[in-house]
Amino acid sequence: MKLDILAFGAHPDDIEISAGGMLIAEARKGRKIGLIDLTRGEMGTRGTPEIRDNEAMHAMKIIGAIVRENLNMRDAFIETNSENLEKVIRAIRKYQPEVVLTNAPSDRHPDHGHSASLVVDACFKSGLRKYLIDGTGENAWRPKAIYQYMQFYQHKPDFIYDVSETIDEKLRSVLAHESQFFNPDSIEPETTIASFQFRESIKARALEYGLQAGFDYGEPYMVRRPVGVRNLMELH
Repeated sequence: MKLDILAFGAHPDDIEISAGGMLIAEARKGRKIGLIDLTRGEMGTRGTPEIRDNEAMHAMKIIGAIVRENLNMRDAFIETNSENLEKVIRAIRKYQPEVVLTNAPSDRHPDHGHSASLVVDACFKSGLRKYLIDGTGENAWRPKAIYQYMQFYQHKPDFIYDVSETIDEKLRSVLAHESQFFNPDSIEPETTIASFQFRESIKARALEYGLQAGFDYGEPYMVRRPVGVRNLMELH
């Protein structure tokens, strides 16, 4: 199955927090979207891997993605090694995405930066026909572009995507991960992302970035190479 966009996240809610608005918008345009979680988030303070699996599938339906997989890497121990590279390369070659999304190069959770490094490395090596998996490199594939989303720490964005029409659905996809976010009735331990402030900051950040680009709400992204433009009037 060939996809247009394949989004990777270190943990099951990373993609929704940071790129949910863009993915929903692209799905509405008919793009084929896939989601790949590297870990099941088993080291997280709240929830269980089983609960998080169910939440991830609920969020996938809200986004409009047609597939979601988990690569079962060790949460809090993501690293670039041959085993993990093969897992990511298998996914890239299986789905042959034109565009790959991944975590920011550095963030509050070390897994986010490690995930980004792993995915970027795998995107390049996936295109090497002599990088053999199961004895073959015939299905070698390299995405045309890699875009890195932001989550907790702020970085200077290379572009901001208009999510004005999808902000409410984005928030629904985030809150589908009920075990992880603010719930005044929860008896689970408090965490940074489970705070009321963090939940509110998701929409507030989208408002801030949208204002910078002339939108109501926006999502910021970084690029791995310069973005080409054919129509100056499409720039905001």
